[in-house]
Amino acid sequence: MSEDPIQDQAPASEPEAMASDAAPPAAVDDPDTHRFECRSCGFVYDPGEGIKKLAIEPGTPFSALDPASFRCPVCRSQTKAFKDIGPRNKPSGFEENLGYGLGVNQLTPGQKNVLIFGGFALAIAFFLSLYSLR
Repeated sequence: MSEDPIQDQAPASEPEAMASDAAPPAAVDDPDTHRFECRSCGFVYDPGEGIKKLAIEPGTPFSALDPASFRCPVCRSQTKAFKDIGPRNKPSGFEENLGYGLGVNQLTPGQKNVLIFGGFALAIAFFLSLYSLR
């Protein structure tokens, strides 16, 4: 028996470690976590944020809102005007197109913004560095 307790433990395989880091599939498919967009004005109701103006607490799913009294805070449309746009961390685009491209199709909208505007910032920095050449 070795004296080092770390050597006695079996190493965790990578798929098990990655599986524990990923969100459970039930959380992605849970309609209570989906965001809803007003088709009239584009306002997005995110249950993770709630609506402070209307005293709707964060974590309140769209299905728990009263259809008779809830109105869009921007254009006052009823709940029938809202459509399900899926969870926040879902990649944008059609499901059948996510396998194409250089992996960019599987990025979330936030990751795409970082990639696009980071590229712009890098190009501007490169352009401005040309002024230092004389």
